[in-house]
Amino acid sequence: MFLKFKDEVSSILSSAVEKAGFEAEDLALTESAHSDLASSVGFKLAPKYKKSPKEISEQIYKNILIEADSYVARVEMTGPYINFFISRTFLNETVLAVLHDRENFGNLDKKGKVILEHTSANPDGPLHIGHIRNSVIGDTLARILKRAGYNVETQYYINDMGRQIAVVVWGLENFEFDKTKKKDNAIAQVYINANKTLVDEKEHSPEVDAIMKKYEIGNPNTEAKFKNAIDTCMEGIKESLARMNIHHDKFIWESQFVRSGEVNRIMDKVKALDRTALKDGAFMVDLLDMGIQKSLVIQRSDGTSLYTTRDLSYHEWKATQCDRMIDILGADHKLISSQLKALLRILGHKEPEIVIFEFVSLPEGSMSTRRGVFISADELIDEVEKAAFEVVDKKLPDKDLEFKKKVAAFVSIGAVRYDIIRISPEKATTFDWKEAVDFEKQGAPFIQYAHARACSIIKNAKDEGISFENFDPNILLEEQEIALIKKLSVFESVIENASRELKPNLLAIYARELADSFNQFYRFVPVLSAEPEFKAARLGLVECSRIVLANTLNTLGIFAPESM
Repeated sequence: MFLKFKDEVSSILSSAVEKAGFEAEDLALTESAHSDLASSVGFKLAPKYKKSPKEISEQIYKNILIEADSYVARVEMTGPYINFFISRTFLNETVLAVLHDRENFGNLDKKGKVILEHTSANPDGPLHIGHIRNSVIGDTLARILKRAGYNVETQYYINDMGRQIAVVVWGLENFEFDKTKKKDNAIAQVYINANKTLVDEKEHSPEVDAIMKKYEIGNPNTEAKFKNAIDTCMEGIKESLARMNIHHDKFIWESQFVRSGEVNRIMDKVKALDRTALKDGAFMVDLLDMGIQKSLVIQRSDGTSLYTTRDLSYHEWKATQCDRMIDILGADHKLISSQLKALLRILGHKEPEIVIFEFVSLPEGSMSTRRGVFISADELIDEVEKAAFEVVDKKLPDKDLEFKKKVAAFVSIGAVRYDIIRISPEKATTFDWKEAVDFEKQGAPFIQYAHARACSIIKNAKDEGISFENFDPNILLEEQEIALIKKLSVFESVIENASRELKPNLLAIYARELADSFNQFYRFVPVLSAEPEFKAARLGLVECSRIVLANTLNTLGIFAPESM
């Protein structure tokens, strides 16, 4: 709804600017603490028209015309700023729109197919907290883009041709696979043992190199070994992702681009560029004129391809399958992703949109699968669930054990997802699970509890025979009621901004603000104990809040509980 208000303000302001004799490409509209929308267009036009911002704004303000039943109630000037305020018509229509659209409220009508690649962790062990930040950012963005209207396909790009997997294959031939462990953990143990041996006994390294070479040329026996190793590890990884409420539409193996000849074809195209040269037997691409100091290696001296080369082929293929490509990558991929984008641009191909995230850390320190120093995603969730159970046990002493376990389970997943997503991707963060599950902090449990409270009010009203059908929204006049309706109205605007800027943290912030706005309403405005003429309307507002809280939580990939 807020987007409709913004469109109307833009139309009114554009007309006034034209009538005042000005031309403005940018109306400089922003949300403001002093109004619902404010324009600083006077500042934009001042240099061009050699007048003060206030003088220009005054001329525009005099030409503003608001029609009856407009979403704009009034317009005011404060210094050089033009302030617009939401009308009663807008507030009423917002309430009715939420009740009518329900789970579809906030949906936009963006068009086009998006392929979003995320997680893509090497299948040599379980996911750890670093991988999970990638997964949560990717999954949440996919959900936001879907709500924005895009046809979204999520992909996991399996690096099956790297040395790590060859080490796993070699390890499975030389070390015992522990069938009592979760499969990705068992693979990790094999990988760790194999790496230690390869460091201590370097004479085995040529054996791994030979395995890599056989796989790249397509030796059937070696292919079967790689498939077994990868499928085994991926089974465990998929279990961890499902536990986090994360699913992928497709799993793309990088080897398919080697087998099809696409990697050789694109290497030939790159080699033909006048910026490619042979150095110490390896082919290098000079990207200095693209602002990138380091040359990109596309083929080793032994003639084998690199991950980058295969990734180039993968992106060339993806570009033919969609309108937008989005990659979620860690900060250690900044250079390689810029090289990839530059080379795709040189070749005349579509470039991916890259979301770079800084790493999330724990008090335990850094993590490395190779050295065996990591906390797996499963271990992390187990610890968070224990902490959540302690909180739930204290907060709800009268509830039975099964109920407490159920609440602890969905609170822990919500806490992990929310605490990761609330921070802008480009900022580093430390995950503190005790704070994440604190009901008093404004995190996932706080938002989930707001939804559960709304459900409880609706249920109690139903038990008392109170209905919110056919109520008059005009009587929702309290300060907290109006603030809550306005907050409900901006949900679609948040979806629009988050999908455009690829910043899922904007939705996390909104979820917290919406829960806080609902709690302020509930604290100061009686609902079931209100006078008869107010009950239905306020109950209707509770239902609106429940709907948008549920929509927001679902878009964040977090369970919206009816009780907790």
